[in-house]
Amino acid sequence: MAKKSQSKYSEDWVPIKAIQNGMIVLDNNWYVTGIKVEPKNIFILDQQTQNNIIFNFRSFYNTIDYEFWLMVADRPVDINLYLSELQLQFDQAPSQAVRKLISQDIAKAESFTSTAMNVVDTEYFIMFRHQKLEICQKRIQNLISNLAQIGLVSRQTSDDDLKFLLQNFLNGGASNEFGTVMSNE
Repeated sequence: MAKKSQSKYSEDWVPIKAIQNGMIVLDNNWYVTGIKVEPKNIFILDQQTQNNIIFNFRSFYNTIDYEFWLMVADRPVDINLYLSELQLQFDQAPSQAVRKLISQDIAKAESFTSTAMNVVDTEYFIMFRHQKLEICQKRIQNLISNLAQIGLVSRQTSDDDLKFLLQNFLNGGASNEFGTVMSNE
């Protein structure tokens, strides 16, 4: 009989043994892994191309013959580096027209930071689980290959991706900024 944890910390009751090599290893020795898919804005394409991409997606999803989860997560982004790079480009701009365009980009980026809006990157994942490592690796390669055939770039989830997904799931998308706790021992 499994013992019940009375702990108030989620890591004490989530059945995770380890996160390694882009996989979550569960206490029962199953693996949870998947791929991260780079986003592609199809709405800037013509209608026929959009329809083809949607049809190809439908075909792609129909080839997956095992349980999987589509996950979408927003990752907060610090755009200060981007603003610094824009400022450098502005200072080195060869013409007044280019300076005006860069200035508009800087104003737009600053409007995001000056309001209560959070700047986020939306990330897309296809996740699955299996008990055999070889099958997980084969599925990852098949997903990456099949997505490449429809023009999407993907890669296996990293350990950081998995930690981010767990943090996002367990904390309802809220991130924690805990500092180091010092003891007087």
